[in-house]
Amino acid sequence: MGKELEFKLAVPDERTLEAVLNDAKVQRLSDGAWQTFSMKTTYFDTTARAFSRSRWTLRQRMENGTGVVCLKTPTGEAHTRGEWQVEANAVDPDAVERLLRAGAPGQLLALYGDGALEAVCGAEFRRRCVLLHLPDGSVAELAGDVGFLTGKTERLPFAEVELELKSGAPDETAALAAALCARYGLHEQRASKHARALQLK
Repeated sequence: MGKELEFKLAVPDERTLEAVLNDAKVQRLSDGAWQTFSMKTTYFDTTARAFSRSRWTLRQRMENGTGVVCLKTPTGEAHTRGEWQVEANAVDPDAVERLLRAGAPGQLLALYGDGALEAVCGAEFRRRCVLLHLPDGSVAELAGDVGFLTGKTERLPFAEVELELKSGAPDETAALAAALCARYGLHEQRASKHARALQLK
């Protein structure tokens, strides 16, 4: 783990999402080993909002019953973020220490402070994903998400496609993202799930 290069595409509805996932080119490039995950994400921050003010994301996600704590940081590079994650059922000092051992920046300790965190928003969705073997030898993961972003009381439905580079150069992944946008009328979703959920009441 370290850098994550990802193209996030907003999808207007679930029907269009199904069309993208069943696209002939996607099927041709995929290894056929589709996986489905039930995701429940909780985003955490300090009372002073130290993480969001630094544009960092600290979350705990249940993925088909397995807990994962993840830290994401901005890198300043297009479509790229820092990402580190460990299996854990809570955002606690042990999970933070293991994130640091996994390579997360030391600034995490300063933002985490005394560990007094609160849940600020979340997301609940179903993900279908598959690995794509691209013509230049690179590998990307295609994921289709559909569900709800959650605030304290509000819920907002969403659907989106994520293309994440797993190995190799980014050119073919970027080209596929552009082709899917052109074919299905999609557009790049620049705001993360976390950023959009924070806007909810």
